[in-house]
Amino acid sequence: MPWQEKPKDCTDVVWRYDKNPVIGRNALKERDRIFNSAVIPYKGEFIGVFRADHKNGYPNLHLGTSEDAIGWKIEEDIIKFLNEDGKPAKPILYGYDPRLVEIEGTYYITWCNYFDGPTIGIAKTRDFKTFTQLENAFVPFNRNGVLFPRKINGNFVMLNRPSDNGHTPFGDIFLSQSPDMTYWGKHRLVMKTTHYWWKNTKIGAGPIPIETTEGWLLIYHGVCTTCSGYVYSMGAALLDIEDPSKVIVDCKNYILTPEEPYETIGFVSNVTFPCATLHDSETGRIAIFYGAADTTCALAFTQVDELIDYIKDNPSQPL
Repeated sequence: MPWQEKPKDCTDVVWRYDKNPVIGRNALKERDRIFNSAVIPYKGEFIGVFRADHKNGYPNLHLGTSEDAIGWKIEEDIIKFLNEDGKPAKPILYGYDPRLVEIEGTYYITWCNYFDGPTIGIAKTRDFKTFTQLENAFVPFNRNGVLFPRKINGNFVMLNRPSDNGHTPFGDIFLSQSPDMTYWGKHRLVMKTTHYWWKNTKIGAGPIPIETTEGWLLIYHGVCTTCSGYVYSMGAALLDIEDPSKVIVDCKNYILTPEEPYETIGFVSNVTFPCATLHDSETGRIAIFYGAADTTCALAFTQVDELIDYIKDNPSQPL
């Protein structure tokens, strides 16, 4: 997995890759921007589902492969889905902000899908050659569907954020469960926005949660409203292993906020939007893939123990 040691003068818990962004503008012929994308280890290399905004203004999902998770070969054509009957699925009008996870030998993609408004689409594959689109998880409006990497108490579990049809000026993180990846229920509130300025407008789940001895490590995005628009920062929390609707501790501080030019200037300025992590249990290394300014893909790094200690040392507190 990609890794870079923390610079000696860095005092932050998360630090950036010094060759960011890893995917710049116009990486494909007819696609302007690639960002907010998901990657995963696969057969000794890496594979990903990428959000590419097409020059007609519509975002869609593209497959990409890499030997080192830094240099990516992304397919020009969008992913073609079959429906559950094995026939070509209805084309996706728009698809964006995917997440990717392996559960019991099957790889699941979740993304924001058009269904008379934004909702959470789900698809599966076992070989990244044939993709089957399942039923949408929810009715509109919903975004940021993030599956846990294993069943919990026999159910699939997904974090999600009810929203509206536009640039939602609100949003909390909920949890939903399913016995079969079709019927979703047992909805629970997980986290709400707080008085801390960087996450007082809305929050949403980011990468697939990481299972640790301290709980599920959740990296998420928090949004505040400024005179020049929204600012998207990264936060982190620990959730209960057996009941992840329960928050063990949430960090009051952001762990990364827009500072570099590729984060502060772009199609949507001031955005650091995490969608995926690669992690190694032996070394504790975590690589965070994030969208920068809705324009490019970037990388940042942390150590699991260091991040967990930082969360516990800086807990959110009520007013």
